[in-house]
Amino acid sequence: MKNNNIRYVLLMVVETAAVTFLYLTIFPIFRQVITDLGRPQDISAYQQAAVACGALVLQACYWVRFCWVAVPAPFRNALVRHLFLFASRVSFFFGGALFSVFFFRHVPELDQFPSFVQGAAKLLEVLLVLFSLFCYSLEIERLGRAREDHSSAPGRSR
Repeated sequence: MKNNNIRYVLLMVVETAAVTFLYLTIFPIFRQVITDLGRPQDISAYQQAAVACGALVLQACYWVRFCWVAVPAPFRNALVRHLFLFASRVSFFFGGALFSVFFFRHVPELDQFPSFVQGAAKLLEVLLVLFSLFCYSLEIERLGRAREDHSSAPGRSR
């Protein structure tokens, strides 16, 4: 049981570091997109690779935890559990805002669309980041619900 808790904490620390890295990397890009709505933004290959690597690290840790490491139930306090559930919802706000800006405000105003391959690659990267943030929000939610139900066992998580 103790080894499981250590593995869980290590995976959550790496997941949280990856999410923090993604936010710190994406926020300046997000701000630039909002500032210059409708104009194509030059995002360097380094930034794109960094975002993709951060999302892939997050995905790797998430799926390792999901398949092989049970979520411990460390909190008996209902307020703390509710704070984790709240944090799970808040953690995805930025992902929703990012999606909204790119798809509802930015793309329709472009005068010139990128090539199909570039557009598909950018779309896949945005979806990878959104899915990664979604998985992280699920992870925080599972931690908040760990005392409520038994769905936090590996492979049986909701």
